[in-house]
Amino acid sequence: MEEDKSLKLLQRAVPLLLEWYGVSKRTLPWRGTKDPYRILVSEIMLQQTRVETVKGYYLTFLEKFPTAEALAAADEADVLKAWEGLGYYSRARNLQKAAKTIAKAGFPRDFQGVRALSGVGDYTAGAILSIAYDLPCPAVDGNVLRILTRLLESEENIDDERSRKKFREALREVYPAQAGDFCQALMELGAIVCVPNGLPLCGECPWREICRAHQSGRELDFPVRSEKKKRRVVALNVCVLRKGNKFALKKREEKGLLAGLYEFPVFEGSPPDFGRVLKEKRAKHVFTHLEWHMTGQLIEANEYFPQYIWATKEEIERGYAIPNAFKAFTEWLRT
Repeated sequence: MEEDKSLKLLQRAVPLLLEWYGVSKRTLPWRGTKDPYRILVSEIMLQQTRVETVKGYYLTFLEKFPTAEALAAADEADVLKAWEGLGYYSRARNLQKAAKTIAKAGFPRDFQGVRALSGVGDYTAGAILSIAYDLPCPAVDGNVLRILTRLLESEENIDDERSRKKFREALREVYPAQAGDFCQALMELGAIVCVPNGLPLCGECPWREICRAHQSGRELDFPVRSEKKKRRVVALNVCVLRKGNKFALKKREEKGLLAGLYEFPVFEGSPPDFGRVLKEKRAKHVFTHLEWHMTGQLIEANEYFPQYIWATKEEIERGYAIPNAFKAFTEWLRT
């Protein structure tokens, strides 16, 4: 009985959401396209990255790699350089792997085929199929789960895959013919109205008259989640070595965190005596399960230490992808 009531509530919610989306949606550079490659690029970029950050990168990336074939044929270093500052660089590598698959066999049009592309999970596959082909393939992420658990006042733990599956199946039952618009409307509501931090903007919500959590005043009780594990904290010393007009870099290992990218010399313990310290500052960078607490030093190096790559600011900007984790120290390249 309760499932029937929830299904009926979802059915009532669909037209209200579509009407609201038609009037209130933001203008974003990836909206309006049905090109599955461009949708793939936007969805991969938007994984764990804010919309405002992605907006600038999306168009620039597509100028360099306008088709899957262009991306497939590109040098990996150029792809990583174009991705510089977006973080989570494994996404860029996976995107290029996916492009190579697409260049050989074309873009798949079914869930199994899209899901099999490198870097594509259930959510991204659902988003691509619904937006590109108007197929009823739910894209369920944290934003969508938050608005649905509030609408239905659901106590389901959204960190449980079984709960996520229930919501996907429930949405599949109510998907309208305008599947792409509905998919993006769900995302939009969670992004700008039923927000994750602070009070949701219930007065602006198309579901305010039917939302169970709003009616009971329990909006902030949802969604129900498992307790988060504390991040591991690592203290690092970052040495920005300068000799003349060149700076020292080293390439990270090809596997693991920030694989294959370039960094300044980094030490978990005390660094060697490289030369005279000119400046010092502290910075922090947060990964999903890890925090780097960094002490950085700009150092006038005694010599060109041979274990490092030495490059000018211009050479670094053209050809060496430095992770956003070191952004606090890259400004010293201009000193």
